[in-house]
Amino acid sequence: MSIHRTPEGTYRAKWRDPSNRQRSKNFTTRREAKTFLAEQETAKARGQYVDPQAGRLRFAVHAQAWLDSRNSEATTQARDASIMRTHVLPQWEHWQLAKIDHLSVQRWVTQLAGRRSPATVAEAYRLTSSVLRSAVRNRLIAFNPCEEVRLPQRRKHDHDDRVIAKEDLSELLLPAVPERYRAFVATAAWAGLRWGEIAGLRMDALDLHRRRLRVVRVVVEVSGTTAFKPYPKSGAGRRTVPLPEWLTTMIGDHTARFGVGDHGLVFPNAVGKPLRRTLFRSRVWRPALVRAGLLGQVAEIDGHKFEAHWTDEDGESVVQVCGSYDEAVKVAAREAGAALRFHDLRHSYATWLVDDGVPPNMVQRVMGHENVTTTLQLYTRRTEHHDRILDALGGGQAPAREDDEDGPDDDDEDGPAGSLAIIK
Repeated sequence: MSIHRTPEGTYRAKWRDPSNRQRSKNFTTRREAKTFLAEQETAKARGQYVDPQAGRLRFAVHAQAWLDSRNSEATTQARDASIMRTHVLPQWEHWQLAKIDHLSVQRWVTQLAGRRSPATVAEAYRLTSSVLRSAVRNRLIAFNPCEEVRLPQRRKHDHDDRVIAKEDLSELLLPAVPERYRAFVATAAWAGLRWGEIAGLRMDALDLHRRRLRVVRVVVEVSGTTAFKPYPKSGAGRRTVPLPEWLTTMIGDHTARFGVGDHGLVFPNAVGKPLRRTLFRSRVWRPALVRAGLLGQVAEIDGHKFEAHWTDEDGESVVQVCGSYDEAVKVAAREAGAALRFHDLRHSYATWLVDDGVPPNMVQRVMGHENVTTTLQLYTRRTEHHDRILDALGGGQAPAREDDEDGPDDDDEDGPAGSLAIIK
């Protein structure tokens, strides 16, 4: 290591990195150069050396290398690539890694929170932090500037994890679902299956005689293309689920009428392939919610036209006149705000079981959860059935008042001391 004065009047510090390559850097004063060399020597001794020039690498270059190096599921890769392309790279693509500081990251998170949901902000931050953490591990920068960045708080909304009553599902929603998909929806609801599990169900995993099905594989969808994955989401996801007798009859009638698809698919689309989630949501699921009166309403006017009523994402009521009933349904399904999701059938299934007294450990097994806490905290939501609470409180009736025989004192308008004031 050495320090030399340059013709420009600065001080050039020279040292050798761990690979014994000569390095140099200019400083304004000799003291700054000496301090820097001491830091480099300490970093080499501790195995924490970072090349000062390495931080010049652009964020986009290292981000792509990080994405390419990961060994993750195709769906995870597609999701992260989309978030990176849409939210992360527009901000950091041309930044040098060493130029990204904590204040810049916090400012970006705050600005992004003004345009996007907290969940989207959290995902964009996660990817940014992961890329910079990888840069630290690869000795490109000394520390991760994403540490201790404050994220917007996630808040639950009324439409999060909705639960539909069994009666509403049977009497309202199922009749509104096209007949080809009715058994598909019923099986998803009364077996608590994830989308990929029900879309990937094959005949070899279905035992109608014993009234049960086995979850052994799933269908994944990436960029509009479906493929089978020979294992479920987790080890606990490989499970056996019992089926009601009426449901096995419905499934049997379905396969007899519509046939079995490629690879023995129980619920294929019209050409024998696995159903695509995005198309099912827009073409089948949300229109069925509209027809069932669970997402907006359609009313006939003048005998020839129909009014589509719905509430948008901002909570505003909207009305549009359409030339036919089907057109009105499509408009309401496309434009209306949040509603019951297909995945909420799974939430409903778990809630039904717990509300009916099924032990949580049994619910855990049929749901395919690794831990029972997941079952209790994430999938068993509060319902509006308050009968048990009211029974515990004496049926919700006010306790009888035990007034003195002569009645309350004249000067005590509120009744005897210690009595309850009943507010109606």
